[in-house]
Amino acid sequence: MKKIILSLGFCLIGVFAFAQTAFTGQKFGENVTPGNVKPVAKLEAAMGDKTTADMKIEGKVVDVCKKKGCWMTLEMPNGEPMRVTFKDYAFFMPMDIVGKKVVLDGIAKKQTISVETLRHYAEDAKKTPEEVAKITDPKKELAFEAKGVVILDK
Repeated sequence: MKKIILSLGFCLIGVFAFAQTAFTGQKFGENVTPGNVKPVAKLEAAMGDKTTADMKIEGKVVDVCKKKGCWMTLEMPNGEPMRVTFKDYAFFMPMDIVGKKVVLDGIAKKQTISVETLRHYAEDAKKTPEEVAKITDPKKELAFEAKGVVILDK
């Protein structure tokens, strides 16, 4: 009997020792599992020479689409926010999450954004017609297409 209790005790300790804690917070899209999450500031270095990379990142939200939450931007160390869209427009973000930390699972991309798309984003952000008209050149940037997002409680 002692051997059974001792064995069960070791099994429980093993289960708790190897269990990964799930992220706590509001979840959108696919489940975001813990492990190998990179700070958004290290995204470009983690990508290396690749133009796309499947990864998990964590960052702070600086803006959300004012129409319906169809995109958000994350704070980057260079001061240029990184745009996040959502795979197949399967979900949208609440518009009141500016300043909150999020964890994302998806595809990081190095891409060139067309003038037309930049103007569309500016209109979504409720920029003035004058500000929209000033957009005349495409822009190279880092972007992220999220399959899943967790707005962290902490």
